[in-house]
Amino acid sequence: MGPRNWRRGTIDRKTFAGFTIPSVLIMGTLMVFPLVTTIVLSFNRIFLRDLSHREWIGFANYTDVLSDPDFWDAVQLTTLFVVAVVPIHLALGFGIASLLDRVVRGRKIYMALLLLPFIVTPVVGTLMVRDLFDRGGLLAWLWEVLTDDPFVITSGNVKWILIIHGIWSTTPFAVIALFAGMQTLPGERLEAAEIDGAGFWAKQRFVMIPHLRSLIIFVLLISIMDSYRAFDNAFVFGQSVGKSAFTVMVYNFDVALRGQFGSIGKGSAIAVITIIGIFVVLIPFLRKSYKEQIAER
Repeated sequence: MGPRNWRRGTIDRKTFAGFTIPSVLIMGTLMVFPLVTTIVLSFNRIFLRDLSHREWIGFANYTDVLSDPDFWDAVQLTTLFVVAVVPIHLALGFGIASLLDRVVRGRKIYMALLLLPFIVTPVVGTLMVRDLFDRGGLLAWLWEVLTDDPFVITSGNVKWILIIHGIWSTTPFAVIALFAGMQTLPGERLEAAEIDGAGFWAKQRFVMIPHLRSLIIFVLLISIMDSYRAFDNAFVFGQSVGKSAFTVMVYNFDVALRGQFGSIGKGSAIAVITIIGIFVVLIPFLRKSYKEQIAER
């Protein structure tokens, strides 16, 4: 290696270190340190009213959480929310993006209308949806006209209202992401499919979906994580119907931070269980995505 190549290699290593080390330090500060702190706190009895007093109790917090019926009710609602919202909003997002891809006139107006759930803050959007179902709201009025029975938000139907709100608030993300991906598809491939006699649905199945496979997996992963962490809508409806509207995130907030008896230790245990649950759900998708990327190379 000549002097010039040696200097270039040294500079490249210094440049790499200069960009990498700060990133590692920032990631360690923002992610690793809070995670380790949460794990340590989960093994302690510590309350919000007296943060200075801490007592090591081992796995007692985990035992209390896993034996609490309210926790499993929250897990059940969160699972239902994820299973219902993610596939529906992904299918709707793909369908609307496909229609927008065919529309030329007025496309910007349609895109602006689709962005309304993004513009509205989550809490305000939830209040808007709740008002539609409350006594005197449009949807409550339609229900009363069609069934001759008044509509009341209860612990039995609140889960379905949460799902409707979740689909409404998350579909624009899928539309924007998939529509952007559709714009990268070369027109020659669609033209070749048309020459072969492929109709609209055949082109979507055999051309568009394979082209968007990696992007669909990405949107799917983000949607699962976002739905798993549902908080704002469940918190707002929880003020009306109580714990029957609690997702895992709202249950965690209620246990750890609400009132002077909030248990930071038990809340930390819930957070650790939640992180483990997210990884268990996402690992199959991550492995599949990794294998597909290796196969493409």
